Amino acid sequence: MSSQPTPSATRQIIWPSVITVISAAILIGAEVFGAAFAGGWALAILFGLSETEGHILQAVLFVIGVFVMINFIRAAQRVEPFVRRV
Repeated sequence: MSSQPTPSATRQIIWPSVITVISAAILIGAEVFGAAFAGGWALAILFGLSETEGHILQAVLFVIGVFVMINFIRAAQRVEPFVRRV
């Protein structure tokens, strides 16, 4: 009982799916992170925060954007699988 995969269970990368998901992630990431920085800047001005507090708010929104992107890529991978068994 070895843990080595059998030759019939090899995996092949589906490059069109990978490229599609990466391209969408770049586009959506630009929007998400741009909105995080612009939103942090706008909220800092709206609430009269100092420059440091504004940067902290931008960092918090940036981290939320990272979670959004992680969830997007996981969901996209379910729709467009990256590998298939051959």
